[in-house]
Amino acid sequence: MTHTRATQLLRGASAICIAFGVLMFLSLPFQLGSLFGLFLDLAHLPIDGSQTFTSDSELLLGAISGGLLTGLGVMTWQVTTHVYATNPEIGGRIMMYGLISWFVIDSMGSVFAGAWFNVVLNSGFLALFVVPIQLASEPKPMLSA
Repeated sequence: MTHTRATQLLRGASAICIAFGVLMFLSLPFQLGSLFGLFLDLAHLPIDGSQTFTSDSELLLGAISGGLLTGLGVMTWQVTTHVYATNPEIGGRIMMYGLISWFVIDSMGSVFAGAWFNVVLNSGFLALFVVPIQLASEPKPMLSA
């Protein structure tokens, strides 16, 4: 994969991250909690309608998560555009540290919460970023200081 194509894919992954975070936020004023109830139900398999996204605490955590996901997307877009595009080794390393940190904590927390299938969902999301970084024809970022 060319470096240019990897950069395009990373921007696309960032846009997906931003869109999902904004959608989480918009679920609050427009009361789209049922949309995220479906996501929670999927993460907690089986899909049986028993998970909801309605209590004040769940809505607050949705708002916080939406903000963090939007911020992660904006940050990865900026790193892709202003660092990775000109220095793929450093830009890739910066993104890999952040993405692996997110993946490990989010996935372990999901397992502890009984939502093991969220690890599968997280893996797909992680792949949106890791695949272009690892398949780019430029030097591969190593997870070292």
